[in-house]
Amino acid sequence: METLASAFLIFLDQLVVQVSVSPITSLAFFNYHHRYSLSSYGNPGRDKVLAPIIGFENVDGMSESSAILVSFEDFPSLFNRISDDLSFASKVAGVLVKSRTDVQNNLKGFSPDQKFPQAQFAPYHNFSYEWNPIGSGIMWKYYNFPVFLLTESATATIEEFVIRNENKKRAYTSNVAEFDLVMQTTKSGTHDSKSCLKEATCLPLGGYSVWSSLPPINVSSSKQSKPIILAVASMDSASFFRDKSLGADSPISGLIALLAAVDALSHVHGLGDLSKQLVFAVFTGEAWGYLGSRRFLVELEINSDAVHGLNHSSIETVVELGSVGKGYNEGVKNFFAHKEGGSAATDMTMTALKRAQESLLSANIKVASASASNPGIPPSSLMTFSKELSFLSRVLISMTDAANVNSSAVVAAASLVARTLYILASDSKDVEDSVLASINVNVSLVKQLMGCLLACDPGLSCELVNKYISPTSTCPSHYVGVIVDEPSSTPYPGYINDVPRFVWNFLADITSIPREYINSSGCQQGCSRDEVCIKAETDGKGVCILSTTRYVPAYSTRLKYESGVWNVLPSNSSDIMEIVDPVWTESNWNSIGMRVYTVQNAAYDRIVLFGGIALTILSYLGVAFSRALITKAMKRD
Repeated sequence: METLASAFLIFLDQLVVQVSVSPITSLAFFNYHHRYSLSSYGNPGRDKVLAPIIGFENVDGMSESSAILVSFEDFPSLFNRISDDLSFASKVAGVLVKSRTDVQNNLKGFSPDQKFPQAQFAPYHNFSYEWNPIGSGIMWKYYNFPVFLLTESATATIEEFVIRNENKKRAYTSNVAEFDLVMQTTKSGTHDSKSCLKEATCLPLGGYSVWSSLPPINVSSSKQSKPIILAVASMDSASFFRDKSLGADSPISGLIALLAAVDALSHVHGLGDLSKQLVFAVFTGEAWGYLGSRRFLVELEINSDAVHGLNHSSIETVVELGSVGKGYNEGVKNFFAHKEGGSAATDMTMTALKRAQESLLSANIKVASASASNPGIPPSSLMTFSKELSFLSRVLISMTDAANVNSSAVVAAASLVARTLYILASDSKDVEDSVLASINVNVSLVKQLMGCLLACDPGLSCELVNKYISPTSTCPSHYVGVIVDEPSSTPYPGYINDVPRFVWNFLADITSIPREYINSSGCQQGCSRDEVCIKAETDGKGVCILSTTRYVPAYSTRLKYESGVWNVLPSNSSDIMEIVDPVWTESNWNSIGMRVYTVQNAAYDRIVLFGGIALTILSYLGVAFSRALITKAMKRD
């Protein structure tokens, strides 16, 4: 499901040239017809699309249905025009987007998401508020044409064809693009999630979230569990191109800050003696209806194996790290604290934040309460907790609107959160300054994580990631993906995306209790009940460690897997989030195909046709006239 096309065929005057395409970015088709919901039509048909290729700079003179080659810089302008001009949109047969290595930097000031992302899940009714002022909403619209993200080699080839087309304006040939069907929607009537799941032509969006505790929880103990301080972040993001959703401007910077905060806390002694238990959760599927956080709470409610050791009634405070990578302005790291709930626990959380900030005065960190004019919390996992566990103390730490994502802001956020969590877990107003001063974030680790998770170079080929897993690709993809098999707390690693597998291994390692001995046979003899096996992908053996780190399935709460089939359940009328859940699915992929070759235009074909007819008629008349002359001459003789 993750690998798309493998080759790109170019036909040049009967000469076939094959250009290799990397699996992760291979002509990455992203048309929202390939995703279904319960209320949207998603089957565009099986016909091929054939159209001449034209450059974006020449679209004003476009007189026929054409495939448009566009750069990332002009991509927003093109789709804004398509959205605003229906006449122009009707002439678009397809869009080919040129490849760029610095995709994120070339889309500054542009967001394909809504101005209020996922507004239907908000715990308040002011849906007109603009949490994302630059949002265009184009990624949620329906288009009757395919959109391809080209590789660099394919980009160079297509650009040559466009130039040839421009030079052949008066010629009788043109270079065209032919798009093959990319979706396996073979059954008629599979126009929504319910029907395509029934016909097995699609799979639910979803994946696996990860949670871990520090220190590990003794699940065998009969002692009453401590109150839980839960820190959360998201590891997925939504973008127009599924394999280019690097998410630097999304919660991925919050994920990095959380991992760095956990690492900093893991070096503090005596965490087991604190009054409260620290638990960390990294959700996936949050960009698609908060799949991860909603399913996490359902698993807590039914006390499944995926959350063994946790009790939802023990959760006292939830602290979320949103997008924090831009909280840097003229040397000062600025963050907002959005709070929900007026309980004593909420006041304690805000007090702990202030105490942590004061301990970091030399780092120029400022935390301001969110504006009272805000309708409530921004789009975040806290919306799930607000709906389901409204009695909790809930605080979201997010960035201010600044220029560039940078490691200094991420380090500052990680430092702030690590010290805040320690203060909350200690349940004391008098935490010694020396203790807080000992909680320091590893700056090198933050830079490593940013290079591994926010870029393709080094990307997942970085040393840190390869210490734990063998990634399937170099570029990190933060697209949630699909649930391939029956959901499980111990899923087959091949069904889990690279980033969740890395997060699971990393958290398990840094939250583990050091052992006096290491079994040389690794995990081959099996690990004990309270142990997990890490690094198994890298050396084939792995290492058993004592850690409470688990996978939690992330998929719609309206889906149930029974006898090898996904079924859509009726919505629970008492669950507002379930009522508005669109139940996203992704259609099964056939191999993506696109050919570019030279054809004669229709005008020339008509000239040849009528010329041939005229020549035939003239030939017939000539023959008839000649026969008449010959017959007349023979009669005279």
